[in-house]
Amino acid sequence: MKVVILCGGLGTRLREETEFRPKAMVEIGGRPILWHIMKHYAHYGYTEFVLCLGYKGDVIRDYFYNYEIRNRDFTITLGTREIEIHNNHTESNWKITLAETGEHTLTGGRLKRIAHYINSARFMVTYGDGVANIDIRCLRAFHEEKGMLGTITAVRPSSRFGELSIDDGIVGAFREKPQVAEGWINGGFFVFQREVLDMINGDDESLEQGLLATLTSSRQLAVYQHYGFWQCMDTYRERELLNELWQGNKPPWAVWREYDTSCVLE
Repeated sequence: MKVVILCGGLGTRLREETEFRPKAMVEIGGRPILWHIMKHYAHYGYTEFVLCLGYKGDVIRDYFYNYEIRNRDFTITLGTREIEIHNNHTESNWKITLAETGEHTLTGGRLKRIAHYINSARFMVTYGDGVANIDIRCLRAFHEEKGMLGTITAVRPSSRFGELSIDDGIVGAFREKPQVAEGWINGGFFVFQREVLDMINGDDESLEQGLLATLTSSRQLAVYQHYGFWQCMDTYRERELLNELWQGNKPPWAVWREYDTSCVLE
């Protein structure tokens, strides 16, 4: 099953970073957030990716084209430019298709443009600007159990503000930026049957207002509720938050590290 990552948007709300590179290439701990997303899927055995490029797509092309020499020792013979690559890395089995989908194409249109790369009964999709500790095995099993054309992951984001518990005019408890109790939102991390690609009309159709709305109206969109960590990177403050978490001992989305991240189904 291939993983399609939408990484062609402009990222206007993170202009400090995206003036010179696409948002998917903004770094967390010295690595693009796109790399973190791909490491997440690869941890569960999904190593075939289709990257939907658009705004400043050459930055992503150059990154992966030069990935081996960026991340491994090598010997080069000047004159002939013969290169001998040494040692190895854990991404050596990744197969990545970098597909130009247009700078101004909307998210649904990007999926339509890469339809010819999808050769399995189902495929996964996510955005190139958010990380989570979702167990992809649980998500896939949920999709197959529901038997619908699509599955969307719902998440509860952290509140921007501290939460007060008030008891008779006195603060009984205070929680700094807790996860909201209600208000599920689209967290990305989709699973679709291949036939949904025929439901997308063209470049000017967004995934959210087009395909997802169509599946919803026909009651063919299941919702997988994720109670764990999820965080998008829309603003500079969110970028700083993710980098602070990465500098800690256990960044919650780094499921490929050696600690327990079993999924929670409720």
